[in-house]
Amino acid sequence: MALPSQKQFQYWTLATAVVVFLLWALGDVLTPFILGGAVAYCLDPIADRLEKWGLSRVMSTIVITLSAVFIFVLLFLLVVPTLIGQLGQLISQIGTFIENLPETWAGWKVTLQSRFPNLDLQGDFLQQQLTSIGTAIQARGGDLVAALLSSAQGLINVMVLVVIVPVVTFYMLMDWDRMVAQIDDLLPRDHQETVRDLGRQIDRTLASFIRGQGTVCLILGTYYAIALMIAGLNFGLIVGFIAGLISFIPYVGAVVGGVLAVGLALIQWWGGAEVIDGQTVDVARNWFAIISVAVIFGIGQFFEGNILTPNLVGSSIGLHPVWLILALSVFGSLFGFVGMLVAVPVAAIIGVVARFLINEYKSGQLYKGHIGKDS
Repeated sequence: MALPSQKQFQYWTLATAVVVFLLWALGDVLTPFILGGAVAYCLDPIADRLEKWGLSRVMSTIVITLSAVFIFVLLFLLVVPTLIGQLGQLISQIGTFIENLPETWAGWKVTLQSRFPNLDLQGDFLQQQLTSIGTAIQARGGDLVAALLSSAQGLINVMVLVVIVPVVTFYMLMDWDRMVAQIDDLLPRDHQETVRDLGRQIDRTLASFIRGQGTVCLILGTYYAIALMIAGLNFGLIVGFIAGLISFIPYVGAVVGGVLAVGLALIQWWGGAEVIDGQTVDVARNWFAIISVAVIFGIGQFFEGNILTPNLVGSSIGLHPVWLILALSVFGSLFGFVGMLVAVPVAAIIGVVARFLINEYKSGQLYKGHIGKDS
């Protein structure tokens, strides 16, 4: 005998409340397990392909693990030192730029007044504001960096993630098919096919977004980093890494990365007049280099929108950018970092269930009304 709809609603509401409470109460504890599960989910198709080639599930997992360790060590030896070095140089240059802000503004003022004689820049208000802002940023920024670097708890959390996540990933990847089969065996018999269909839709949505968009982010980040370094932009590796990392939100990665890169290019290659030893000296600006940085992001945006995303992600994944940003903001605010980890899967689940309920509503009597009765 099937449970009444009211009882089913009560049970599912209770289960949802328990899950929300666990995320809120055990967020830090669950983080490595959620990360491990996400990585295992992304690697499961590779393990399935290796099984089709004749390897057992255990051997497929071992091969994937050894390959991941090799890639991680290679990246750590080749990329991470450069990334850390550029990050340190960027922090140092920001501090130097803030210290020299009054002199820099004096040079810019000379340039603007030579180009626009009627422009009144003699007041000291703007210069005082820039100086006060720079001093505040420098003081607060130093405290923030010192706190982050001296945080033993943060270091311990990173070490825990580095140790636990690979272990969780290994065991979950090895037992993935068995876990899916056990979950399928627990489905209510009356709604088994409906739940399976919803599960397949959720899997397609997540696969299109996480696996496809992850590949897009990796390709774009590599392209931006290499192209900006070839163009000669200081800190090009960091800018490319940031642009690729946030490219999962359409247009945001290109806009943020482009603004950051062009801003650094203007600082690096903008000429103008500088006051040196009391004399105004004209410094030539490199328009070609500045424009080339903007062109790099224009090309990246073109390939992302017309080639990468349509082929790797698909044109219809059911996750609108606004819905995605809302989910990241809400879950990040409620549950912190672990909330941001589960935001995309939960958004996909809610989207699939919402479309299912809308279809059920449109096929029901409440939507059709008298027309449905007559037909």
